[in-house]
Amino acid sequence: MIKHTDLGQTSEERKKALTSLIRNGVITLGGYKKAKIYGLLSCSSGKRMKTENRVFFKNEEEALAYDYRPCGNCMKEKYEEWKKKTSKVRTA
Repeated sequence: MIKHTDLGQTSEERKKALTSLIRNGVITLGGYKKAKIYGLLSCSSGKRMKTENRVFFKNEEEALAYDYRPCGNCMKEKYEEWKKKTSKVRTA
């Protein structure tokens, strides 16, 4: 997991570093650390969050390893699967 704020001191430095990491395939998903949600980099919900709350993951396995859940906006099918799994755990 990479914190957005760790990518540089200024927004320009962070943008340059982030672009490089995305192009090189180091980052493929974004996350919201307060609610532990991950989703696509193109998600409209993710683009609205504050820099200090934004994290990045190489892949879905990494996001799940940090106990993040799929975004209900950009990853509807994966979110529904996650929701079903967690509701079964709660009722058991």
